[in-house]
Amino acid sequence: MFKKFVLTLAMLICVSTSAMAQKTIVFAVDATWPPMEFLNSDKQIVGYSIDYMTAAAKAAGFTPIFKNVAWDGIFAGLATGKYDAVCSSVSITEKRKKSMDFSTPYFKVRQALIVPKDSTVKSLADLKGQKVGGQIGTTGYFAIKGADGVIPKSYDEVGLAMEDLKVGRIAAVVCDDPVAANYAMAQYKDSLKIATTIETGEVEYYGIAIKKGNTEILELVNKGIEAVSKTPYVKELQQKWIGQ
Repeated sequence: MFKKFVLTLAMLICVSTSAMAQKTIVFAVDATWPPMEFLNSDKQIVGYSIDYMTAAAKAAGFTPIFKNVAWDGIFAGLATGKYDAVCSSVSITEKRKKSMDFSTPYFKVRQALIVPKDSTVKSLADLKGQKVGGQIGTTGYFAIKGADGVIPKSYDEVGLAMEDLKVGRIAAVVCDDPVAANYAMAQYKDSLKIATTIETGEVEYYGIAIKKGNTEILELVNKGIEAVSKTPYVKELQQKWIGQ
């Protein structure tokens, strides 16, 4: 009888522990987008979004795993269930909402036009007939394609576009403003600058992309984002990764 009691007790503890185990959420990240998501010198995925979602996970009670995935095909992988969500500076758009769900927004963003330091360019309109680079499939690249007379040039990574701009292969680059600031005011501060920000017609926000219909993941991520958004930690992240 005693052995039976011990066995039953062990089973109950096992079930209880399992019930208390945190949900693990796997986030795909294209870690080529500093300061939001990128690889540090130790090849670890770091950045504003990573810190934000790590804090959100703690607040909502889930375990985050960040998986480095190339941007090209990242949404196809989400649709087929290779991971649970995409945490990669994904702008919330009406077109994207047709094929995936989005969390509560966690970052407001604008598109910025980066040009050589000695350039007199003030807008995309000044670049007719010239090549302008952007990362394929991003809202920055869509802005280039929508500009009259500009020749769009796509890149798999925004850093490759910056390299081409630095050596004069293209006339400008369009990308999200925190990324633009990182390149133009830090990495290439002696050779590049931000000419202007681009009005895309509506306010743009980053959100976490989640497989369509996965309400469990959506609710957990939203719970975490909403909790973090009410704390001073957001300002700390701004200062740490982006500055004033």
